[in-house]
Formats: sequence, structure tokens, C-alpha cells
Amino acid sequence: MKYFLGIDVGATKTHALIANEAGQCLGFGNAGGGNYQNEGYDGLTSALKASFEQACQMSDVSARQIAGAGFGIAGYDFPSDREQHLQAIATLGLSCPVDVVNDAVNGLMAGTSHGYGVNVSAGSSNNCRGRGQDGREARIVGNGALFGEYGGGMEITVRALQMVNYAWIKRSPQTALTQVFLEATGAKDEMDLMEGISNEKYHLFPYIAVEVFRAANEGDEAARAVIRWAGEELGWLAVAAIRQLGLEKDEVEVVQSGSVFEGGALITEPMRALVLQHAPKARLIRLDAPPVVGAVLLGMQLAGFDGYAVRTRLIQTAKEIVK
Repeated sequence: MKYFLGIDVGATKTHALIANEAGQCLGFGNAGGGNYQNEGYDGLTSALKASFEQACQMSDVSARQIAGAGFGIAGYDFPSDREQHLQAIATLGLSCPVDVVNDAVNGLMAGTSHGYGVNVSAGSSNNCRGRGQDGREARIVGNGALFGEYGGGMEITVRALQMVNYAWIKRSPQTALTQVFLEATGAKDEMDLMEGISNEKYHLFPYIAVEVFRAANEGDEAARAVIRWAGEELGWLAVAAIRQLGLEKDEVEVVQSGSVFEGGALITEPMRALVLQHAPKARLIRLDAPPVVGAVLLGMQLAGFDGYAVRTRLIQTAKEIVK
């Protein structure tokens, strides 16, 4: 029996999963965030080791029994990052083929039917990765607003703050978002809010986006405009990747992964409409699998095993043990 490892490293959590060639998930491990940009390479190494050891203990599978291992890691953005990431992975003592990719690839591999297509992830921020059947890859920078890439929780929060400012300076009508930001920061009024954010007395966090969605669902026009804008921006990320792969006329699968899409039709429909304008045959799919499944599928691929033959079973059993 062959065994495969996948590890999904995020900014706030790390998941490790061990499965066999029948698609049965046998071991799961959980640790804190391991993005080296936040935790350093020591933090990444610790998260990898802690999650892997738990998965090995649950599965009763050792490092030497692993036939292939995939690692999807947040913060792994450029070729210059590769060597130090591989050094961190080497501390696990694996003797099998390994590879490291950006964590957005996890959603792509787990969500598409054969590992080809585009994944748009939107959580605290956003990212997008694509793969074609010919081996070509597509990407965005993945570092948010500085590069004009929007749609994640932080970008929604900042856009909503702009709507609050527009209302305050009488550029646009009053909005329920004003109260959202006053409560989130503890500011006493709009002047205090703007001064406090300008002087870094108050700080913005991605979770404020949850309240923006709530205001949108309750009918606030400014909030609805923010969410519609975010959906369209996420759509543009997908379109960019589709264009890079030359798939505008194909039935390309576009995966929507990440907590922002839990906001439902308010954000998914504007994204869908924009994508279909530019790729009419595209099929948008909400990710219905733990992202770490994608890392396992990568590990299977590295070992020369067709994981997509057991993908359904892999997802089903992963849902039973991934917490």
C-alpha cells in the first residue's frame, strides 16, 4: 500500500493529511500559521513538523513510508523563495519526491476535476493560480492592493472605509457602514475614526468584511456596492489567468475558494457575470473540499499516481477527519 502526504500552510493555520492509494484519509495534523512572511522560516518549520507528526501518529505511517508529498504554502510566491522552503521541508525526513507550490494551487487541484483550470482564493486577501493541460501555469502577484489585486477581506474592509469617508465628506449618501467602523474601532465619531486610522491609533482587520456583508444583506447601498465591486475584481483575477492560459473559448473550470465566498450570491454572481463575459464556456465551482486535499493530490502526482481516480473518496474521507 502506498501512502501520500499533503500539507496546506496558511497565515493562521497549517493542515497535514496522509492518505493511501485507495483515497482513504488516515491521518490529520493541525498547527498554527506558517507563512514565513509572518512567522519566519523557523515558524514555518515548526508548523510543518507539528502538523506532520500529528498526522503520522494518527495514521501510524512513518516518514519513510510516504511515496510522494505536496506542499501548498502561503507566502511562497517567487522562485527566490524555493530553496529556503525546501530546507524547511527537509526537516521532516522524507525520502520521497516532494514539491512546493503557492497555497492557491491547493484549491485548484482539489476543486477541479483533473487538476487543470483556475482557482481564485479570497480569504484575508486574495490570490489566483491556473494550470493548463499543456503544463503552462498562470498567476497573479498575490500581494493585494499594492498591485491592484482586490477582493479579499482586507480589500473589502478598506473599500468600505472609503465609502464611510465619502459619506462623511458628503460625496455620497449616509451609510450603515459608518456604524460598522465606529463599533469595530471604538471611535466616538467620524472625525475620531479618520484621525485615529490616519495616526494608527485605530487599525483595520479583514474580519470587518463580515459586517460589510451583513450590512449589504440588510440592504445598505454602499455596502452592496462594495461587495459587488469585490466580486467583479475577483472575476478579473480569473479572467487574467484564463487569458494567460489561452482558455477564453474553452470550458475552463474556475474554482472559488476561501471564506469570502461564504458571503454567497452577493459576491459570487458579480464574479460569475464578469468571467462569463470574457470566457462564455467557463464553469464556476465553489470549492467543496478541504484545501489540503489538493496538496495530497500533488503528492500523488509526484509519485506517478493518478489521484483523480480516487478524488471523490479522498474528499469524502478528508471531510471526516479534517477539523
